Amino acid sequence: MKKFLMLTILAISFFSCVKTGDGVPTVGVNFQASLQDPKYSALNAPGGTVLVSGYGVAGLILHREASGSYVAYDRCSTYMPQNRCAVTLDVGGFTVTDPCSGAKWSISDGTPVKAPATISLKSYSIDVSNFEIFVSN
Repeated sequence: MKKFLMLTILAISFFSCVKTGDGVPTVGVNFQASLQDPKYSALNAPGGTVLVSGYGVAGLILHREASGSYVAYDRCSTYMPQNRCAVTLDVGGFTVTDPCSGAKWSISDGTPVKAPATISLKSYSIDVSNFEIFVSN
């Protein structure tokens, strides 16, 4: 009986140690660019997306919605984020894919659209004013 009780407690302890949250590390992001710079010209049209290296954990995804609003995400895959796989833009521009696992996310809201992804992309605050784009957390 004592062995059974001990094994039960051990099993409960083991399974309660499941990692929660998106697991993508929090790093300071302070990105600024001119929308008049040719590198970011895709953001001048609805549906335009730009991938930026050197910011966040694995880079940034900047996207302009059809409504004219903007969104920004970290390129780090939320599936096994310790691998720091940077998602890539898919043909058509509606999704991004983790090249390490094949998981996919929607660019418009960052939600997972293909397994094994279950957690949305890490989003950042984005503001556009006077042809300047600002991304921060």
